[in-house]
Parts: sequence; structure tokens; C-alpha cells
Amino acid sequence: MATDLVSAGFEELKTPDQVDKALTQPGTVLCVVNSVCGCAAGAARPGVKKSVHGAKRPAKLVTVFAGVDGDATNQARKHFLPYPPSSPSIALFKDGKLVHFLERHHIEGRSAEMIAENLQMAYDEFC
Repeated sequence: MATDLVSAGFEELKTPDQVDKALTQPGTVLCVVNSVCGCAAGAARPGVKKSVHGAKRPAKLVTVFAGVDGDATNQARKHFLPYPPSSPSIALFKDGKLVHFLERHHIEGRSAEMIAENLQMAYDEFC
């Protein structure tokens, strides 16, 4: 499940320090909170992978794995405030600021295509 995103070019963040460095850098960063649930497998991961093939896309792609890398996931969630913890979730940052966020309830029950379209609209605006 973790290699699904890593094989698509996402960097796995394993420590709080790696999370802080990645999410506060200049430019655009997409951070996916991966999980073992069905909506991560059926919509979030496929949708995110489809979304990054357009002309506009984030400069950096990163992921943390909820339930596996707890410290890194908790640190990422601090950057997602005021949104509550949600797995899976997808966050887009620009110059260290959260500019777009998909919580689990935005992912659950939606197709991978819908997730990809939502993210591509955000990329058009912020990337």
C-alpha cells in the first residue's frame, strides 16, 4: 500500500523533521495521508496518481502512512489545522501554507476520477 504511491513518485516521510522540511518549503507540495482503508485503495491513491499527470502539478509529492508512521503522521496533521485528523486525506501546500484539503468525507464514496478532477482544479489555481 505504501509502495503504491512511492512507485508513482511520492517521497515517504518517516519522521516529524522530514514532514516539517517538506511542508514548509517554497513552491507547491502535495501531501497524502495514506491508510489501509478501502477508500484509500479505491479512490484516494488512484485519484492522486491520476491527478499528477497533467501540465500543472505540485513540484513535490510526499506521503505519510497513518497507523504505520505515527510520529510523521501526527506532525503532518499539525500542518493541516484547523482540519481534524482524517485518513486518508490529501493536502496541497503553497509556500508552506495549506491551500487545499480533502478530508476522508470528501474521498469516501467518490470515484478516483472525481478525486483527480478536484485536485487538478486546485493545481490549476495554485501550481
